[in-house]
Amino acid sequence: PDAGYGRDLYTLRTASSRLGRGMRPLAPADRAALLQPHSARAAQGTLYDLDGAERRPVSLGVICRPAERDSVLAALPAQAAWTADVAILLDAPAASARAAAVPGFAPGAVRVAARPLAGDFAAQRNALQDLARTAWMLQLDADEALDPATGLRLPALAALAEAGDVVSVGLPRRNRVDGILSDVYPDVQYRLNRAGTRYAGRVHERPALPGGWPQSFIALHGAIEHALTGAHVRARSGRYEALDPGRGRPEERDALLRPYRA
Repeated sequence: PDAGYGRDLYTLRTASSRLGRGMRPLAPADRAALLQPHSARAAQGTLYDLDGAERRPVSLGVICRPAERDSVLAALPAQAAWTADVAILLDAPAASARAAAVPGFAPGAVRVAARPLAGDFAAQRNALQDLARTAWMLQLDADEALDPATGLRLPALAALAEAGDVVSVGLPRRNRVDGILSDVYPDVQYRLNRAGTRYAGRVHERPALPGGWPQSFIALHGAIEHALTGAHVRARSGRYEALDPGRGRPEERDALLRPYRA
């Protein structure tokens, strides 16, 4: 109690993920403290390796434009090591999901559907969530990439989340503008979610958590890579402001165009 700082179990769970570890509470009192962060109870838990730990199937979902469809499909074989279910949702006139053949995936495992974005990013993500064939889905955009080594630990993270009554897991995102790491970092994106989790917000959408932020945590074992151009960044805030007045984040535009300084 007299220390200047401490670490509770909620913080330990995130910190241990940086080293590829999961955390289990030791006793009922520890589990109760984990479910009600940030508790005054000091962090004590059993650490275990996420590699080889209990796993849950995780679907991969990708939002893209029709012109990006082929490049998204071409990048999928690298992800076959950790997911067996992929849904791609095009911003296009509505069309039911149809199978697409991709090396490394079983027939029918990869499906492409379409739905107009219509200026509502949350609605598009929710439609993609509904295409998941498993209880969990990781969502990416066409201009985002995930190292397959990071993906390999997502099924174990999903199991860790379930054990702690968590429905949403955030990953850091590295925004690279014209190839340069941006000052908007780590830019946590809550993209690993229970399939029934709903997003809210026409722009800069986030999962809506009935129990609030304690139903989420951040994993630090990897990051989403986000490739942007300066021209796109300069135009994006204005478009977003028009879609959802007051939420365009013009200040973020300036930060994205500023190189990251550690």
